[in-house]
This record gives sequence, C-alpha cells and structure tokens, in this order.
Amino acid sequence: MSLFEFCIRRPVFATVLSLVLGLLGLVAYTRLTVREYPNVDEPVVSVSTNYPGASATIIESQITQVLEGSIAGIPGIDVLDSTSRAETSRISVRFNSDVDPEAAASDVRDRVARVRQRLPDEADEPNVAKVEADAQPIMFVVFTSDRMSALEITDYVDRFIVDRLKNLDGVADVTIFGERRYAMRIWLDRERLAAFGLTVQDLESALRTQNVELPSGRIESQDREFALLSRTGLTTPEQFRNVVVKTSRGHQVLMGEVARVELGAADERRDSRYNGQPAVAVGVVKQAVANPLDVSNAVRSALPAINQSLPDGLSASIGNDSSVFIDRSIEAVYQTIGEAIVFVVVVILFFLRSPRAALIPIVTIPISLIATFTLLFAMGFSVNTLTLLAMVLAIGLVVDDAIVVLENIYRRIEAGVQPIPAAIAGTKEIGFAIIAMTLTLAAVYAPIAFASGRTGRLFLEFA
Repeated sequence: MSLFEFCIRRPVFATVLSLVLGLLGLVAYTRLTVREYPNVDEPVVSVSTNYPGASATIIESQITQVLEGSIAGIPGIDVLDSTSRAETSRISVRFNSDVDPEAAASDVRDRVARVRQRLPDEADEPNVAKVEADAQPIMFVVFTSDRMSALEITDYVDRFIVDRLKNLDGVADVTIFGERRYAMRIWLDRERLAAFGLTVQDLESALRTQNVELPSGRIESQDREFALLSRTGLTTPEQFRNVVVKTSRGHQVLMGEVARVELGAADERRDSRYNGQPAVAVGVVKQAVANPLDVSNAVRSALPAINQSLPDGLSASIGNDSSVFIDRSIEAVYQTIGEAIVFVVVVILFFLRSPRAALIPIVTIPISLIATFTLLFAMGFSVNTLTLLAMVLAIGLVVDDAIVVLENIYRRIEAGVQPIPAAIAGTKEIGFAIIAMTLTLAAVYAPIAFASGRTGRLFLEFA
C-alpha cells in the first residue's frame, strides 16, 4: 500500500499528519531569524589608523604603504583596497569565501603588530575590525531642535537617550552619527607669539605638563585616614587662560595673553542637519539573532515616552527604518498566498462546480508553505527577502500539483466511480508524474545552490 492510498483510506491519520506538519512549521517560524537578506558574513577585515594633523601624502607614505606591505603577504587575500585621506588611513582586506573570518582577522592583527614600531609615534593605534553585516544599524532615530545646538543635542542624547535605547530587547548597540563633542579650542595669535618669542610647541608642552590628573595618595594618622583628591585637570576656559606658558624676567606669560580660549566643538568641519535644522542621528544595531521587526516595534513603542521626557524644542523621530522593507516583503507574501487561494478556488468552482473540491487547495497551500519553515530552521536559514521570494514561486508548484491531482480524481467521480476508489486510482495514475514534474521544476533552481563566490552564498537559501 502506497503512502497516497494509506492517507486516503486513513483520513484521520492524514489530518493528524497535516496538523503536525503545520504545528512544527509554526513553532519553527517563531524561532527563525528575520532578516532583510541572508546572513552572508564575508571575510572582510578593515584596518583604520588616525594620524592627527597629517596630510594625505604623509598618510599614504608613512602609514598606508607600511601596513599594506605587511598585510599583502597573508595567504587567501582576494582584494586589498586602501584609502588615504587627511589624518585617516583605511585599508580593506577581502579574503576568499572559504577563509574563516576569525582566522582572517587574527592574521591581519598579527601583521599590523609586526610593523607598529615603523609607524609614527604620534599616530593612533591601528584599529583592526572584522566587518560584520549585523553590525550595521537597522534604523535611525533623529533628534532635531530649533533652540539647541548640535553640541547640546549630542551631549543630551549621549547622557540620557543612548542607555535607554540599549536597554530595549534585541538591541546590541547604539551609535551616534553626526555627533559634535565638546572640546576646549585654543586659537593662537601669531603676532603675540612672535612678540613673546614663543612657538606652538611651547604652548603644547605647557598644556601637557599642567593639564594632568595625578593620583595624590592619602594621609594616614593613628586614628584617621584621608584620601587626597588633586584637582589638577583643567575644565573651564578661564583655567586654560591662566596656564603659565613661559616665565621671562619675572613676568609670567599666560595662555590667555597669546591665544583666544573658548569652549567649542572638537571638529568644526562636521555638521549634521535634518530638514534644515541641527540634528543628531542615533543608529540602532540589533543583536545577531534578534528579529528586526521586534526591535523596530520596541523602538517605536519607546519613542513617545522619549519625546515626553525631552527638553522644550528637542524632538525625536524615525529618520530611516530598514525593517520596513522586511515587513512589506512579508505582507507581499501573505497577499500573494491569499490571491493564489482565491484564484484557485474561483477556477475550481468555475470548471468543477464543486465547493467541496475547492476546499482541498485551501488546505494544501498553507500546510505546504508552513511546513517549509521546519526545514528552514533545521538548515539554519532565515526568513528574508530571498526565501520569501522562493515561497512565492513555490506557491505555483503547490497549486499546479493540487489542481492536476484533483481534476484527475474528479473526472473519475463524474464517470460514476465512488470517491475513495476514484481518489486511489486517480492518484496512482499520475502520482509519479506529479513527483517527476515537481522535481523537474525544482531542478531549475537547484544549481543556484552550487554556485561559487558571493552570488552562490547569497542565493543558497533561495535555492
């Protein structure tokens, strides 16, 4: 007895089997990761180095070329790309797809450490990082104000908003974009410097020696002990103005006599605006296994409470949300399934004129698609744009098979055969043909899974 005949003669067993498949699919769906695209973390490692005050030419010759020469000897490199700009060097190393990302990052760190002593002493420590797809923000919350400056917005967001967003479920990190940090800016007067016989290095040396925070120890006695706190760090413009740069002939030359000191932004060349107003964007990075739709809903739910707690004139809004594309893709799949069911029912009713026969595809399509989530979960895949596209295409296969088998059985019933013998004979007659036809159509997409390179890894879940 074949499986087809057994299910026809045992309808309760067939019903329970369908319910089990559906239940397993629903449980698997709740545990699947939802993404915009498949999780394809390519072995890409970036090396960033900052050298304050250096021109692009110096960055190229003293940093980029030195690091490139050392990194180029690592086996398995596919593309080595570098960019040298004023004060910044960035090297991107793309390895072959079969290289372990962790091993690639470790090799790059080792090569960078070998030549660190050849880099300028004033250059910052090179930052070696593995580029991950999940490390990119999925949405941006924009803070704008018609009363506060970008400095004040950045300071408020950093102290009061960032931690609130980090505490939401599924949020891995929160990054501030377009930030402007407070810094003490010293504008030198070259004529007064020349008059006092001072150089820029003299001012820098004075700041390094007088603007330090040193441990002061403690005072101990037989009965008490006091911890000493030395307030040697400079925090206000007035304190910076009173820094002694030089003592000449009994006269102390102060910083305020040769320079203008004021509180400003650390980088005056950076500006961020949203709809013409000063703005700061906060990027929300989700956890690797978190559902971006849930993270987006959590941020949107917390936004009204955040807006109520903001100072007058400061408001928060969603500037960009990439989870919208995932949400629309899922809605499109549901809409396609609904349209397919409606059209199938209409066609069956028009040609077979049997409402009972029209119920079969209504059950077949959801069961087949829901059960697919079990395989997706077992294979470590995710619900993304490409897997949803594959399901939309698979609806056609399910509908074709259901209609062909149903029509063949219904034709025998119209000829006078009883329903159960007609179902057994009709299924046996074209059962193998249906399987062969389905496998033939599936074979069209199967070769995509064996494609090499980035394309193959991207479309593996689709196939």
